[in-house]
Amino acid sequence: MAALAPVPAVQQLHRPSFGTKLSGSSTMAALPRQRRTVAVSAAAGPPIMVNSCTGKMGHATAEAVVRAGLTLVPYSLTGQSEAVAVGNVGVSGVPVELVGPEQRQAALEKIRSQYPDMVVVDYTLPSAVNENAAFYCDNRLPFVMGTTGGDRDKLIADVAASGNYAVVAPNMGKQIVAFQTMMEMMAERFPGCFSGYSLSVAESHQRTKVDTSGTAKAVVASLNKMGLQFGEDQIEKVRSPEEQVSRMGVPEAYVDAGHAFHTYTLTSPDGSVTLEFKHNVCGREVYAEGTVDTCLFLHRQIQAGAEKKLYNMIDVLSAGAMR
Repeated sequence: MAALAPVPAVQQLHRPSFGTKLSGSSTMAALPRQRRTVAVSAAAGPPIMVNSCTGKMGHATAEAVVRAGLTLVPYSLTGQSEAVAVGNVGVSGVPVELVGPEQRQAALEKIRSQYPDMVVVDYTLPSAVNENAAFYCDNRLPFVMGTTGGDRDKLIADVAASGNYAVVAPNMGKQIVAFQTMMEMMAERFPGCFSGYSLSVAESHQRTKVDTSGTAKAVVASLNKMGLQFGEDQIEKVRSPEEQVSRMGVPEAYVDAGHAFHTYTLTSPDGSVTLEFKHNVCGREVYAEGTVDTCLFLHRQIQAGAEKKLYNMIDVLSAGAMR
């Protein structure tokens, strides 16, 4: 698993030997916001292990697990350098030990003995997507893959062939996925409705996001079915803070704290008609809460012995698996 860059906002605790119990709390900087979280009984949901808790999205998801009243598995698979340099982090009062790739197979045996019904969440790096998925499948670990990037066709093919339970989705934000699904339904219902129109797409995320938005790619795919001819390589990645604020309208407080702003502009051949679609998100909470719902959905599918093993976020929405 590739190493992750340290996140200064996460409290680093004294590193223990594997299995040592610690006390600690998160000091990740948080902007004031209202939370509407419906807690569930830990007995009603699975223990959840989040990889990697040092990343901002992983940390936000781990916090959402604790807020939901579920059991956060106090271990997190991460890059070797991160495991050595950081050792462990505190998540909402729960000490989480980082486990490097060289130790993860041995560590997994102990972790599973304590949490046999756990579901794994992957928020790591694009370069680690396929390797991590193979590890989960080889070990029959049900997992939720929220990391974007990697070889997506190979990812889907490999997970499907493994027969392992998993949800693979580039976007766990329930409301954003609902919009995305609406666009796909429109494409199926009205193919070619935008024939002759031109399209421009701009997406803005924090500077640490190196790959193009998976959500933008999915929406573009739907728009292309409506008669457009637009390549994924034409999607503009806006990563300059100045441009993010002045052009995309990102609040300054969220430039580095986490945001996802998307604008799709369609223009008729003569320029007389313009349609613009936007979905703008500040912070990571919408994705973190959606990830927890997804884990609950997958756990229910496993308990029911569902024949289908590989799911996406539309499956989660269709099941009404929302708190």
